[in-house]
Amino acid sequence: MMNFRFNSETDIPLGTVVLQGELIVPLNAEGIVIFSHGSGSSRHSPRNRRVAAYLHEQNFGTLLFDLLTIEEDRRYQNRFDIRLLTQRLYNVTKWLEKHPAALGCSIGYFGASTGAASALQAAAHLPEIAAVVSRGGRPDLANDELHKVTAPTLLLVGGEDVVVLELNRQAFEQLTCVKRLDIVEGATHLFEEEGKMEIVEKLAAKWFQKYLQPVNA
Repeated sequence: MMNFRFNSETDIPLGTVVLQGELIVPLNAEGIVIFSHGSGSSRHSPRNRRVAAYLHEQNFGTLLFDLLTIEEDRRYQNRFDIRLLTQRLYNVTKWLEKHPAALGCSIGYFGASTGAASALQAAAHLPEIAAVVSRGGRPDLANDELHKVTAPTLLLVGGEDVVVLELNRQAFEQLTCVKRLDIVEGATHLFEEEGKMEIVEKLAAKWFQKYLQPVNA
């Protein structure tokens, strides 16, 4: 049975709003992955929760949270406001850095769909971010910030997700950090095909194992 130093839903106060999150940190974890979900999704995303559960088994902590409040999410355009989502992720990262459960841990991002853009933009302004993984992401929406990213970045895209794959290839060329583009053959945008999410989990974990080292290493 795995032991945790923190395993609970938590309120994340950010000025005038309070976001809902779930922070899970194994007892001996030295890295925590913050998830930035895509439009219309939430901390309850079954795919992200599945990846998070796998990362726990690899001794990584995770923070899943809602980038928007319930009221904000009712305004459809907020879901695609990359600047707003990036600011939220930035502020949540600063909140986590002060949390007792994160003491001594390095921090990485796992972004999905539009959440990948906010993850990359936030990483461009947070040099302490140690690694970024994008699943079926839209890194192209990070626009002029891509060349500022210093964190080693892994782009995971389904081979059948033709349009998004081309957008990832274009964004990949703009990245100047350590980078890798892995194409999961036979997978569509949501990696719903049998066995495809298992590939995502393993590739993401391997990337974090390589780059999400403890801060005092």
